[in-house]
Amino acid sequence: MDRPAKCAKYLEKCRIIVNNSHKFNKKEHKIKPVNNRDNRRDNGPRINNRIFAKSVQVISSDGQNLGVMPTSQALQMAMDADMDLVEINANGATPIAKIMDFGKFKYEQKKRASEAKKKQKSIEMKEVWVKPFIEENDLNIKMRKALEFLSDGNKVKISVMTKGNKKVLARGKDAVPELFARIVEIIGDRGTLESKSKPDERTKSIIIAPAK
Repeated sequence: MDRPAKCAKYLEKCRIIVNNSHKFNKKEHKIKPVNNRDNRRDNGPRINNRIFAKSVQVISSDGQNLGVMPTSQALQMAMDADMDLVEINANGATPIAKIMDFGKFKYEQKKRASEAKKKQKSIEMKEVWVKPFIEENDLNIKMRKALEFLSDGNKVKISVMTKGNKKVLARGKDAVPELFARIVEIIGDRGTLESKSKPDERTKSIIIAPAK
């Protein structure tokens, strides 16, 4: 094939590649029409111009019932007071709307929720292990730890170690009820005996809940 024919073939190949590239870009970058409707769900109350009812029962900022009036009139009253008209109940035949500072209301609501969250604590189950024949001093140390857990609002599981030879296990079996009675006595009114292990359970334990 002579040189001019090779050049023509090469140019034709380039043209085909460019055309295919344009088609690909058009397909990939096709712009979809924009939908201006806002489909986001709004869980907050309707305020001001978002109240669609023709009339509302109006509550003043100090809690007085101003009666039923056209929504436009209620809006004007809220504007004159430099406040917002907030729909607080939309379930009745006539919605109830209150004149208030909505920004301040939302701030105080958020603040109360934050404070309630700080006060709310999840109750955890803490565990303290003791021996059947524990010394009085060691028992007091264990009980101080248990009382700390109870004061923090947590439940405490007192479990008894019964490992050893048959003689130790036999003695421990008799000693466990007395030990639990002693522990309950030490806890006193700072905790409440909630439950205890069943007779057939291998590990003997009691659960103490914080005093109400």
